Amino acid sequence: MSEDRIGRIIVDAECVAEGAAHLAQHDPRFARALELTGPLPLRLKADGFEQLLSAIVSQQISVAAANGIWKKMKAAGLTGPRKVIWASEEDLRAAGLSRQKVRYAKALAEARIDYAALRQAPTSEVIATLVEVPGIGIWTAEIYAMFSLGRADVFAPGDLALQEAARVLFDLPDRPKERALRQMAEDWSPWRSVAARLLWAYYHVAKDREGIR
Repeated sequence: MSEDRIGRIIVDAECVAEGAAHLAQHDPRFARALELTGPLPLRLKADGFEQLLSAIVSQQISVAAANGIWKKMKAAGLTGPRKVIWASEEDLRAAGLSRQKVRYAKALAEARIDYAALRQAPTSEVIATLVEVPGIGIWTAEIYAMFSLGRADVFAPGDLALQEAARVLFDLPDRPKERALRQMAEDWSPWRSVAARLLWAYYHVAKDREGIR
């Protein structure tokens, strides 16, 4: 696996700590945020079809609702690509999927993505491959690269919590839009995914103190 092609891979808490130390040295505001948050979470997940299907299931519904649907899908054996392809719309609807999400689940199964190959692919290629699938937007693709593939230098500037945390931490007059935050995050390379972890953690710590909603 070439680090030149894909950059650093986060494999354990020591990697996250290394990135956090780099960011704290790079910018005193990150250092102050890290004092509030303490050590950052690893947050690594499995990769593959099931992880992306779970992301589709979770879109635009509560965590409790998503967990309930996923439990039904697992009980029905509908979490693998072949089973999703073979399943009828009625089967998937009975598990709790909307008609739109049935279409997305089928599209993901029929895309026949080579998930093992994505582990070796540049992040730009990973994201380009995933967003071709209906129902997978750039945020989902970036989160997958960040947490399922462990890419150290990925950011998700469309995330509202990241935008709001950046506004408070960097004392911005307004919440930065996706394009502006993406540009800001370039300065945090090669540890942008650790910057995201830090901003998410800071969001949770600071929201009561700063009145974040």
